[in-house]
Amino acid sequence: MNVKKLILLVLIQLWFCSCSEQKVTLTHGIDETAGGGSAYIVSTPSAIYYLEKEGGGLSSMIDKDGVDWIGFHNEKGSGHKGEYRGFPNAIHRQDGSYFHAMNAGTDPSTSIVEIEYEDHVRIIFTSENKKWEGQWDFYSDRCDFTMTKVSDGYKYWVQYEGVPGGEMDTTDFWYASMDNQKHPITETFTGDLPAPEWMAFGDQKSSRMLFMLHHEDDNLPDNYVSRPDMTVFGFGRNNGERTTKHLTTIETFSIGFIESTAYSSIDQAVTELLD
Repeated sequence: MNVKKLILLVLIQLWFCSCSEQKVTLTHGIDETAGGGSAYIVSTPSAIYYLEKEGGGLSSMIDKDGVDWIGFHNEKGSGHKGEYRGFPNAIHRQDGSYFHAMNAGTDPSTSIVEIEYEDHVRIIFTSENKKWEGQWDFYSDRCDFTMTKVSDGYKYWVQYEGVPGGEMDTTDFWYASMDNQKHPITETFTGDLPAPEWMAFGDQKSSRMLFMLHHEDDNLPDNYVSRPDMTVFGFGRNNGERTTKHLTTIETFSIGFIESTAYSSIDQAVTELLD
């Protein structure tokens, strides 16, 4: 581990040790591991989120051990190893390409900080063409993304494209709302997840999991496929003979960490978010 990474890890661990139970803090800086993009940095008791300011998507999501579960990098041509990663990666060649950490194919958005409280930060992004709007709400235990404006006649999806435990390998696995089985990271899923719609990713070397939750139940496709270097999970995505998007209305999605790898604990925690 080089000196810069060691210093970063120490600072992250000091933050989590000193953070009060409910504190949510917004600062501004650079996501150096993502290629140097300007970012909103939202620090919470459970995660540190880097929200890239120009593209409007998460470039890094760091756990209590200093591990980044997204691993975005803006290097053109890096593909699954960097430039494709992120969350929510929602609008891709659908009246623009928005809400993705800025890479060569992302169109820019503008943003404002609407709420900055001790327990809640809200940031609003508006696409360059003014036809899409995304709302980010950061809390102590999660981040919510709501697509608050949808371009007429177009569709989107919401995806986690990242690296469970910091690296995509055979020790990774996933759970989902359709059963209580541990699935290997290479196993695909196609279908509509039952309510409450969620999927969680883990690494056998980690004591926590990253979850995604869709707050509204629907009958639309959800899909997971693995790539050699990242996950590709999407609500409202179909990866059959041709990859298609299906979401057309205002919807809310959560992403966060749960300090457990037990299915029952994850299912309970995500269900309680809907109460």
